[in-house]
Amino acid sequence: MRQPGIYSGILSSGRKEPHSLPLARIKKIMKRSGDDVKMISGEAPIVFAKACELFIEELARRSWNVAVQGKRRTLHREDVASAVAATEVFDFLVGLVADDDHNNGGGGGSRSNSANSSAGGALN
Repeated sequence: MRQPGIYSGILSSGRKEPHSLPLARIKKIMKRSGDDVKMISGEAPIVFAKACELFIEELARRSWNVAVQGKRRTLHREDVASAVAATEVFDFLVGLVADDDHNNGGGGGSRSNSANSSAGGALN
């Protein structure tokens, strides 16, 4: 049986289970990312899993702040869209969440419109 690598203990954040995202699925996605990907090291999916966890945590935290500012305790799709529109690092997601242009009064409209056109061009 394979022993956990050095990154496994570092990235687990003190939880009982080493990872909350399925490493086999991450490895499968990595292999399907291109024809030139033949082998993937054992630590690569672990690092990607941790990066995904941190990304989800940050997006959820910012979305929750939007919901709290709206005096709600339920997270809605519009909260995620507003968090994405208000955060420059999440500009690559604008095209995915900007289907509704009525996000809390259209906050950040000009920035998200320009990001929409640039993101759309990059994805096509």
